[in-house]
Amino acid sequence: MKIHRFTNVEELRETIFRSPMEQYVLLALTDREIKLAPHAIRRMRQVAEDTDVSMVYAYYREENEDGSLLDHPVIQYTPGSVRDDFDFGGLVLLNAADILSASEDFTEEESKYLDGGWYALRLRMSQGHFFQMIPEYLYTMQRVDYRKSGEKQHDYVDPRNVAYQEEMEQVLYDHLYEVDALVSQDREQVYAFDTPLEPGEVTASIIIPVRNRVKTIKDAVISALSQKCDFDYNVIVVDNASTDGTREALLSIDDPRLKLILLDGTEGLGIGGCWNEAILSEHCGRIAAQLDSDDVYASENTLQIIVDKYKEDGYACVIGSYFMTTIDFKPLPPGLIDHREWSDDNGPNNALRLNGFGAPRSFVRDVVRGILFPNVSYGEDYAMCLKLSTNYKIGRIYDGIYYCRRWDGNSDAALSIEQVNAHNRYKDFLRTNELVARVRHNQENPLENLETPDNNIDDDYLI
Repeated sequence: MKIHRFTNVEELRETIFRSPMEQYVLLALTDREIKLAPHAIRRMRQVAEDTDVSMVYAYYREENEDGSLLDHPVIQYTPGSVRDDFDFGGLVLLNAADILSASEDFTEEESKYLDGGWYALRLRMSQGHFFQMIPEYLYTMQRVDYRKSGEKQHDYVDPRNVAYQEEMEQVLYDHLYEVDALVSQDREQVYAFDTPLEPGEVTASIIIPVRNRVKTIKDAVISALSQKCDFDYNVIVVDNASTDGTREALLSIDDPRLKLILLDGTEGLGIGGCWNEAILSEHCGRIAAQLDSDDVYASENTLQIIVDKYKEDGYACVIGSYFMTTIDFKPLPPGLIDHREWSDDNGPNNALRLNGFGAPRSFVRDVVRGILFPNVSYGEDYAMCLKLSTNYKIGRIYDGIYYCRRWDGNSDAALSIEQVNAHNRYKDFLRTNELVARVRHNQENPLENLETPDNNIDDDYLI
C-alpha cells in the first residue's frame, strides 16, 4: 500500500477516485521521512478490519540527531478530543468510504484552509465513527522539535498564528453545530454586589495554593498584600505540607490580612483540593482571585481592576491577561497573552478547542461553592472555567495585569511525553464530559433561532 502525503481534502478525494478498489488510504501528515517497522501496514490494516473504524493511528519513535531513538506514545481519541493539535503522529490509515462520505459537501474554501481541511475532515469523520489507536511502535520519524514542554505550550496563542486560529474556530463551530453541542448565548447572570457584606466578610480574597516554593512564595504574597483597593480584602494561602522552608517563610509574615491554611499532607489534596479548602473557608471573600505561588500581579491595582470588572455585568468569572517573563521579569515570547480569541458569542464553544482560558482567573465564591474544583494538580482551573462558561457569563480583561514567570521550578517546565499525554488525556476527558452535558442540555432545551454556521460567526467574533 502506497503512502500518500496529505495536502488538502480535494486532492485526497481525487486520490481515492483514482484507486476505486482500495478500501483504505494510508496518509502521511508530515513531510518528514517515515520509516516503517516490519509489517506495520499489515498491522494497521488488520486492526482497521477487525474493528471497522474510520481511522487507525499508532505509537511512533523519533530519531534524534545522534541516531538514538525516542519513544513517542500517543493517546486514544475520544469525543472530546476536539482540539486541533491532537497528536495522531505522522501516519494514519483511513477508511476511503468514510473519507468520501465526510467530505461530500466540503467547500472549496475548506480545502484551502492552512491545514488543507484536515481538522474539518477528521471532526466530520468522528461523527458516528470511531478512531482506534494502536499502542505499538509501528514507524520512526526524524525528530525536529527539541523544545521543552514549557516552551511549546503557548504556541496556540502566538499572534503569528491568527489566520490559522480563525479558520480552526470556524471549523469547530461547524462541528458543534452538527452534533448539537453549541452553548446558548442566553446565559445566567450573577450579581456579586447587590447585597451588603456580612459582618467580618471581605469583598475579595486572593488565593495562593503552594507546596515547596520557598524561592518564590514571598514574592507572591508580598505582591498580593501590596494591592491598593477601595474595599477590604485578604490573602488566603493554602500550604500543602511544604517541607523546603515555605511554611516557615509564610509564618514569618506579620499581616492580619494573611490567612494561612496549613495542611499536613494526609488530606491527599492536589491544587484543586487546595482551592476548595480556600473557597469553603470562612475567610473567603465574595470574589476569589487566583495567584500562583511563583507569579506576581503586574501592579498594585490588579485586584481593583478585577473587582471593578464584575461591576460591569453579571459575570460568574473574570479572566485577565498576562505577560510571559523569566523569574527576574525579563520578557519571554510570545509576550502578552490576552486570549483575544474569546468572544461573548462564541468563547464558550471555542474554549473546547483551546488548552487554557488565561490568567489571572477569578470567581464568584458562591457559584464556585456549588461546583467545586476537581482534586487534581493539572487542569483544575480549565475544568472550572469550562463548566462556568456553559451556564454563566465570563468577563475578560485584555490589559496585562499579571506576570507569569517561567523558570526551572515550574511544574510544567520540562514534562516527559508520557506526562504531556497524561495532561492531554485529562483535558480531553473534561472536554468529553462537558460536550456530552451540552448535547444533553440542548436536546432537553432546544435552542431557538439558532443561526447556521456560515452566518453565526463573522470576523468580528474571531481573533
